Amino acid sequence: MSSKSSTNFSSPDGLVESPFRLAAADMLPQSSGPIPSPHFPLPNAMRSETEASFSDEPFSIPVADRVKRLPPYLFGKINKLKHKKRQDGIDVIDLGMGNPTDPPEQFIIDKMIESLSDARNHRYSVSNGVENLRREVAKRYDRKYGVKLNAASEVIACIGSKEGFSHMCLALMGPGDTAIVPAPTFPIHSYSVMLASGNVIALDVRKPDEFLSNIAYTCEHLFPKPKLVIVNFPHNPSGTCIEQDFYVDLVALAKKYGFLVISDFAYADICYDNYKAPSFLATPGAIDIGVELTTMSKGYSMAGWRIGYCCGNAEMVRALGTIKGYYDYGIFQAIQISAIVAMRHGDESIDRLCEEYQRRRDVLVDGLTRQGWEIEAPKAGMFVWAKVPEPWAEMGSINFAMKLLNEAGVAVSPGRGFGEEGEGYLRLAIVENAQRLRQAVREIGRCLKPESAVA
Repeated sequence: MSSKSSTNFSSPDGLVESPFRLAAADMLPQSSGPIPSPHFPLPNAMRSETEASFSDEPFSIPVADRVKRLPPYLFGKINKLKHKKRQDGIDVIDLGMGNPTDPPEQFIIDKMIESLSDARNHRYSVSNGVENLRREVAKRYDRKYGVKLNAASEVIACIGSKEGFSHMCLALMGPGDTAIVPAPTFPIHSYSVMLASGNVIALDVRKPDEFLSNIAYTCEHLFPKPKLVIVNFPHNPSGTCIEQDFYVDLVALAKKYGFLVISDFAYADICYDNYKAPSFLATPGAIDIGVELTTMSKGYSMAGWRIGYCCGNAEMVRALGTIKGYYDYGIFQAIQISAIVAMRHGDESIDRLCEEYQRRRDVLVDGLTRQGWEIEAPKAGMFVWAKVPEPWAEMGSINFAMKLLNEAGVAVSPGRGFGEEGEGYLRLAIVENAQRLRQAVREIGRCLKPESAVA
């Protein structure tokens, strides 16, 4: 992709609006050209990627409007069936949630155990992260991406990247503000904006050049212009990847139209086939207009530890710190100390983990491809984005996912849960070991085509 793409704007085919904002046609002058009709009905999308079985019954108490505006829980039926099967003693191979099954390296666990014995670590911690952790994050950015960060003002620790992202939206967005989010949409990217009383425009991200053009088109024709653009590469759920020149174009657009950028870089460390995911902050000028959120959940298998960090524009970091100062007392200090050790000594373990995930990816992709599925092997991330095979596509992704759970004992995420752009696809997490993935392929084969199941 050339950086020239940012000046080659075309009317988007997939400009999508939140039902909680004025229609674009009501905001634009009549001469601005046709505006595509909304096709991303958020109330039918997934509320949150979680194992919890939310009830969608109306509240019997006067809850806040922001809670009433949240959509129903699309995955509730799947999770309830999965839970029931497990209660009945039925084996379920869970490829639904990107929840790592691998433990952290032993040296990280050992440091945690050691830190637990220090009474000082059991006190409240500072909400922005201990100084040595922020310094270690800055060193890692310098070492890995060549990015110089001021640990005091441009780095803040988060309770996982999801918390940091959500509170950043709360710090930046308010009534009347609009954010552009990628579609198919990881739920928190939309709902953090909604919970902050902002409006959402979701643009298809699977062709990055068109995504940039559609951002420009939206900025040209929408008043007031979007305040925030959210990007997520490697992308969850579709696995779409970009190169550094994409961010060159994005920074140019941000400076031209005056929007801020949040880069969700959760899958930064999990890359295959010699691909290296580029950092948004490694782009000249990026720190002037945006931040990047990263987590230790994936590359370090520390998902349950809940630790990540936000880096970049000092004023955006300060705004996040202001919100966090009111909401929490910081991450357990023993976890922060363990995270420091992980970043100092964990590069080789990340390489080994990537090799393991690549083996799992190949097992799943190769196995399903032999069964006739259309799948492009992802270059990064923990998911395979698979087109529902014929003749099952007419069922819809939700019913097809229910079929696989009911008849094959394999839990997957239906693409419709990530918005209308995801319909016709499934997201399969490669969190189980290779043997379990081979078993999943066999069971899927028996479920769909018993006479030609792949061993």
